[in-house]
Parts: sequence; C-alpha cells; structure tokens
Amino acid sequence: MTDPSPRSEALELALASQDVAAVAFALRHDVVVVPKLVAPAGGAAAGTDAAGASGASGASGAGGGSTADGAEGGAGGADEPADDGPVFGAAEQVRVFGRENTDKRILLLFSSADAYAAMVPDDPRREVMLYDADALRAFLDVHLDVLEQVFFDIAGPHTMAATPEDLLKALR
Repeated sequence: MTDPSPRSEALELALASQDVAAVAFALRHDVVVVPKLVAPAGGAAAGTDAAGASGASGASGAGGGSTADGAEGGAGGADEPADDGPVFGAAEQVRVFGRENTDKRILLLFSSADAYAAMVPDDPRREVMLYDADALRAFLDVHLDVLEQVFFDIAGPHTMAATPEDLLKALR
C-alpha cells in the first residue's frame, strides 16, 4: 500500500529535534518534498523566472527569516488540477516564492506533502515532487544566485531556515 502523502520521516524527526546535523543527514540520505510549479491551464506559468520560480502570497517566514509576500503567479487557474501524484527528480519546475520588489527567491522545502498543504491550505493546485540529495544539489547549483533563503516546514511547528550556500555545503 502506498502512502497517499509523500514524506520523509527522517526529516520530520530531525526538524522536531531542531538538530542541524540530523537535518543534513536526512537530506543526504532520504528525500525532501518540493513544491511543484503548476502552470495555469492552457499555458506557461505567469511570473516565471530563470529558476522556474513563481511568487505566491500568503506564506509567512518563521524563525526570524524572510517572508514570501510576492505577487501571485503560477498558483491560480484550472477547475480541475492534474493529480498524477508526486514526481521524483527534476523533471518539473520547482515552485519558489518571492518578495515584492526583489529578484531574489525563497526555496521552501517540506518533510511531507501535508506540511506543504498546511502552508497553502486554500490552494487547489498544490502539487509536490520528491527530490533526493542529487536533485536538490543540482537545483541549488543552478539557482544559487537567485535564492536568498531556504525554509523547512515553514508552516511549523518545527520550522528551520538555512542559507542556500549552507544547504549546498551540507549536501556535499
């Protein structure tokens, strides 16, 4: 029987203990849930930039970090969202979040699809992908110049934050 909500129990436990080393270990040896950019029906996502990024409103930072209060983009749209389940790897674009008046983006990573749903409960088009360490490292390598912050499980209760550079170091 498959789990209807993709998750990383190792990452959940590491975040619950607020153990930076355990988070790094979980990211290197398990998977992480990554929001998938969902294009509106009939075309490319609005507000897309070089990182495959879209802004999204309503997300809030935690732990003294940045907030994602950017313009809406990539999350509106169709009456019936496609639900093919999680995608493993880098076949689709990652949904990142932006702040108004900046080109920088915030990468939000989650221990489970449920943790992502808690952040965007009213978004009918929320889809996720599973990334392993190699896929996450490749994404960070390509988009390091546009990412300013990474948050884990931003809706809580065990939010953690890291700089993209520190996360990249932890994955090596």
